[in-house]
Amino acid sequence: MESAGQSMGSLAFFVLMVCLVVLLAYRLARLYRFQKADESSPRGWLEVSPEELGVAGLGRLALVSMLSLFLEMLMIRWVSSEISIFAYFKNFVLVACFLGFGLGCMLCRRRIHVNVTLAPLLLLTILFKAPSPQMHTMIAGLPTLLAAGTQMHIWNVSHTPANWGGIFVALLFVVPLFAEIALVFVPCGQLVGWSLERATNGVTAYSINVLASLAGIVGFAGLCFLYQPPAVWMLVAAVLSVSVFWGNRRARVAVAVAMAACVLLLSLPDGGSAKTYWSPYQKLSVEPDTRAGEGFYTIRTNDSWYQKILNLSADFVQRHPEKFKDQPIEWNTYNLPYRFSPAPPSVLVLGAGTGNDVAAALRNGAGDVLAVEIDPLILKLGRELHQEHPYQSPRTHVVIDDARSYIQNSNEKFDLIVFSLLDSHTTASHFANIRIDNYVYTREAMTQARRLLKPDGLMIVKFLVDTPWIAGRLFNLLQDVFGVVPVQFQSDYSQSTIDGRFFVVGSPERLAKITADPVLAAYLQKHSHMPMESAEITTDDWPFFYQHEPGVPFSVILVSLAVVLTLGWFIRQAGGQTGKIQMHFFLLGAGFMLLEAQIVSRMALLFGTTWLVNSIVVSGLLCLIVAANLVYQTFPKIPIRLAYAGLMLSLVVLYAVPMEKLFFKSLLVRVVVSTLVLCLPVFFAGIVFVSSFAKARFEGNALGSNLFGSLAGGLLESLSLWLGLKALVIVAAIVYAGSAWALRQVSSSFERA
Repeated sequence: MESAGQSMGSLAFFVLMVCLVVLLAYRLARLYRFQKADESSPRGWLEVSPEELGVAGLGRLALVSMLSLFLEMLMIRWVSSEISIFAYFKNFVLVACFLGFGLGCMLCRRRIHVNVTLAPLLLLTILFKAPSPQMHTMIAGLPTLLAAGTQMHIWNVSHTPANWGGIFVALLFVVPLFAEIALVFVPCGQLVGWSLERATNGVTAYSINVLASLAGIVGFAGLCFLYQPPAVWMLVAAVLSVSVFWGNRRARVAVAVAMAACVLLLSLPDGGSAKTYWSPYQKLSVEPDTRAGEGFYTIRTNDSWYQKILNLSADFVQRHPEKFKDQPIEWNTYNLPYRFSPAPPSVLVLGAGTGNDVAAALRNGAGDVLAVEIDPLILKLGRELHQEHPYQSPRTHVVIDDARSYIQNSNEKFDLIVFSLLDSHTTASHFANIRIDNYVYTREAMTQARRLLKPDGLMIVKFLVDTPWIAGRLFNLLQDVFGVVPVQFQSDYSQSTIDGRFFVVGSPERLAKITADPVLAAYLQKHSHMPMESAEITTDDWPFFYQHEPGVPFSVILVSLAVVLTLGWFIRQAGGQTGKIQMHFFLLGAGFMLLEAQIVSRMALLFGTTWLVNSIVVSGLLCLIVAANLVYQTFPKIPIRLAYAGLMLSLVVLYAVPMEKLFFKSLLVRVVVSTLVLCLPVFFAGIVFVSSFAKARFEGNALGSNLFGSLAGGLLESLSLWLGLKALVIVAAIVYAGSAWALRQVSSSFERA
């Protein structure tokens, strides 16, 4: 009865929070509703004019721009970590930021409502820190409601037929929350739009806006690499926000109090025995697994099960024989690879994690072990907590890198390659819909991995398969690359191990000899009857390993439609001249977002899907925009047709040059050539934009239209799930051609006038 009462209480709290999210989003959006000339409304307590803040100066513009991008990165990382549905559809948080900032630019001539930023931040903080485990469980179940029946593989989501009632409940929470995230950025957009409109030199002001935005990105990335938690992120955002609103005492005090409350709440411990860490990639919760024994830990990422730290040392096994009565230690999941390759002279472990596979290699007599892991904090936890101390062994060499990047750039040869349950679960790039392990499981990646095997070497892919077509995809992929039928089997689960599906390929002669062993053959016969379904093989152009077949999933279409309807509702609320989107700038924004997604995805393939690479690439793109501004400032009469010609020609080159041609052995040559081939379209697009922006006299409406276009481009990026990444270049070319046509129509109307 007590448990039922607690569940009902948690359900009631969840329903209350849903109602609060819906009502708050509606109320805040109504603050910016359009008023007719005969209407008047009293000035709100937290309503200020840009003039009061003195935002016209370039220094204040830089401060606002830095805050805007810092806050954008904060929201993407924070919300995606705390609400799993936004981790699977991560670029929708980015789209929400574009929506709010674009709306703010369009409303730059209206008074600013400071509470439109503060109220959603407070609500999100309370929502994430609420002491109600059942409510958090309900929020964690949103992907199940929204993604059921889709062809996407999502952890802990069963692919049952779509439940329209559940979908409605999920959308009832997600859509208003999307609106709340968007509203946070409206005041920042207003301040930036106001400053650009009133700048004496619009091109210089726009360049400062871009460079300060770059500083915001770099600052946030730096905090992530220092493993700082959301409380520190919010503290930095609070300092920047107070500085921005310093000119108005009421606004200054309100911002300081509200954001101090957010920092205080975020500083409170989560409770329980788990300890929370924030790596550059994910939120990690580490908790001792007392049932399994001393030295065992469970690690969760973004509140989903991620991995374990196991103690399989000889001392522990000897002291606890009862734990290995049903499953002898030699048949433990981590020891199984060495039934196929006893005492290998050299081992490559991809996705080494906290060290279980490295410890197993050392226990089983491996000569040298090279461990590749992308997350430095995971390695740090392994060094501190793993009882067998695998990373302290002189036989272990650690490389902090993306698995695909390593196998693509390495020339070492190995006797055994182990893919160590390599799955990012929810971790995606913050700038594209590529998950950090997408490029690991492609035909091209496996071909490169095969290149690193010695002639008699073996490769073992372990994966937590809970969907038959995932098994079928891995099986077909390895068979296609190696030309042999993989040995496939499922290991057993126990408290002292993790089960997994094994796929073994490599030297046919060695495999035949090893599997002829009667004991191993009996084990394989018992463990090799698992369901498997066919699935299309993933490639570098279509690397979406967790999607059954090409196409835009229903859940993505549904959320995209909700985004479009939210945009329409916001514009209708604002009304007046705000509702007139300038199509030329809209299409330029959509084209740029498509280019950014394409470039980030391809650069991730060339240099790895690490946070550092993503940050450098996006920073480089912003620098190219500044370079375009400088060119325009130096040659203000440069024909826009010439810039369009350069843009279209560079898009043709981007489409025509195969990615494999860019994998030069020299890193310097690869950086230079790939930048020219992949990023040159951004330079010409930047010239087109700044030329058009200057002719529009740097109006907030033009910038707002451009950001709404970026929102559309973020949604159009989902077409890559159907057509492949390369097709985005064609879509971008069509969009840019449309922007040229729209510009010509505007010019013609001016000439007729």
